Amino acid sequence: MSINYKDIWETYQSSWKVETTDEKLAIFEKVLDKNAIYQDPLAKTTSWDELVAYMLDFHQQVPGGHFITTFFQAHNNQSVAHWDMALADGKVVNEGISYCTYNDSGKLTSMTGFFTIPPK
Repeated sequence: MSINYKDIWETYQSSWKVETTDEKLAIFEKVLDKNAIYQDPLAKTTSWDELVAYMLDFHQQVPGGHFITTFFQAHNNQSVAHWDMALADGKVVNEGISYCTYNDSGKLTSMTGFFTIPPK
């Protein structure tokens, strides 16, 4: 079975842009392992409910915020992606890198983001 890691990554990344819990969970069903772990400099989540809550909080802080992949490579059930974080109007306000792992079915098992925390 050939796994299209980039499509899986892009689908997952789209879950950060949609605004409702139901939309996020529908995307998770397609691309996330039930035990997927997310972590970045600000948080670590170990369940879909925790990840959804973190994403909803992100939308409260950055209305319309979303991510745009600028570089992607994958092999052997792992990937690295460079991305820009943009506001609703498309203005880029941060950039980062995500390292991900996938199970043999192609579902994400871990997503680890690296970025500079903007000063408050």
